[in-house]
Amino acid sequence: MKRKSAYQTLFILLLWAPPLAFVAIFFFYPLAAVLRVAGEAAFVSSTHSFMWRDVLRPLGFTVWQAALSTALTLLIGLPGAYVFARYTFAGKTMLRILTTLPFILPTVVVAAAFNALLGPRGWVNLLLMGIFKLETPPLTLVNTLGAILLAHIFYNTTIVLRLVGGAWSQLDERLERAARSLGASSWRAFWEVTLPLLRPAILSATLLVFLFDFTSFGVILLLGGARYTTLEVEIYIQTMHMLNLPLAGLLSSVQLFCTLALMLLYSRVHGSQTVELMPRTRGEGERKPSTWRQRLLVGGTIALLFVLLISPLAALVARSFVRLEAARGERSEVRRGLTLVYYRELFINRRASLFYVPPVEAARNSLVYASLTTGISLGLGCAAAYALTRRLRLNRWLDSVLMLPLGASAVTLGLGFILVFNRPPLDVRTFPLLLPFAHSLVALPFVVRTLQPALVSIPEVLRQAAAVLGASPWRVWCEVELPIIGRALLVAAVFAFTISMGEFGATSFLARPEYPTLPVAIYRYLSQPGALNYGQALAMATLLMAVCGAGILVMEKSSAQ
Repeated sequence: MKRKSAYQTLFILLLWAPPLAFVAIFFFYPLAAVLRVAGEAAFVSSTHSFMWRDVLRPLGFTVWQAALSTALTLLIGLPGAYVFARYTFAGKTMLRILTTLPFILPTVVVAAAFNALLGPRGWVNLLLMGIFKLETPPLTLVNTLGAILLAHIFYNTTIVLRLVGGAWSQLDERLERAARSLGASSWRAFWEVTLPLLRPAILSATLLVFLFDFTSFGVILLLGGARYTTLEVEIYIQTMHMLNLPLAGLLSSVQLFCTLALMLLYSRVHGSQTVELMPRTRGEGERKPSTWRQRLLVGGTIALLFVLLISPLAALVARSFVRLEAARGERSEVRRGLTLVYYRELFINRRASLFYVPPVEAARNSLVYASLTTGISLGLGCAAAYALTRRLRLNRWLDSVLMLPLGASAVTLGLGFILVFNRPPLDVRTFPLLLPFAHSLVALPFVVRTLQPALVSIPEVLRQAAAVLGASPWRVWCEVELPIIGRALLVAAVFAFTISMGEFGATSFLARPEYPTLPVAIYRYLSQPGALNYGQALAMATLLMAVCGAGILVMEKSSAQ
């Protein structure tokens, strides 16, 4: 019996070996290099206070914009969570899907969407210029704090809708009605009955939103401008433009410490949700709005969500098909016309272009990297998920180690890769496979979390029965396990593929000029003047949004079956 247990433990450790080796080489090794450089910079800066000022300035703005963005997101998301939990209305399912889409979109797509809606050549400015016969855009929102806040609300409202709305839908309304029958006002019943039950979900959503706002990179870089630099943007500037690796390492260590502290706090709050909610069937407790106040609340919430979350995406798609030309002799007038020229230009590399490759090659690079990321993540994720289904004391700690890359920002990861992989055979300049390795670090925890519940759900007697009938382990996996976990494998593959397609933080460090991805190409084109460059950026962003939308549709359908 002991010999069998020893063999089983050895088998589990062998399953753990590939994913742990991968995380050790491509996460802990680069992370150690970042911390080493940060330590050297901290020692030098002990006699140079100006370096600490260079750290505290972006840190202060990072905390400030994250706190303000979180407060505004809660202000929008909490009423939306109540409406989704308590009311039923036409188009509710579709609205739920559409409000989920922003959360999985790449940051460059979000920046392009807000440019298409509120930028100098966006629909709002074009409308105002046409109405008031103006020659210059009257609304200046891009490169302001307002643009950053709007983009963060756009991104993270989904978290509040899902977490708080899900908890609210499980509350028994009879508790609040009982308080009302005892003489409590509507406000007092909410404050003393409903809010205490929702507090754990609200705290979890708040910490998660703050964490995402704190580690925001692409939104700040593309919409904030030079005046607004967070820790992540400053790391990028010091590494790629100033070549100041010591300061970049010090900034990365501060950022890493803050994000890990936030993740630990979130895990503690999330794990302390001991309030038992009333189990509810789907749709129970929901009602159609009957009074004018209820109809106003539901209608106003839907309109607000549409304006904040859906209109930027609609503006992006519409603007990618519209070509603008100034009318001759009338500078204030602009002619509009439907066109496919921006999409046709994606296949052309003009000699006068400032870019290294045509956009279609960037799309091809993204597809290749995403396919490699999916294969790497599924292979390593399956091994880890199978190991986690076995009883082993070390599993809890090893699982935590596998989740650690989620606590480090992609920018810090990219800096670490530059510091350690700078000579053959693993050289950032000559080994493009480092990019899917970096993407797989982010995708791997999602793959494991998707596959593990499916594997646990397989009764052991099914494997044993197949083995008794003479099936080999490979045949047992193909004919017994694979049909059961096939849906989870599909969802995990979609997760890994879409994460890789839209990743921008680490990619901005590691992508070689001749091998850009779609997000990097969109950033380049948005950064250059010219209507053609702008239109091509919007076309690429629309295609990337379509890929992400198809991914979430597949996941929704898979989970519904």
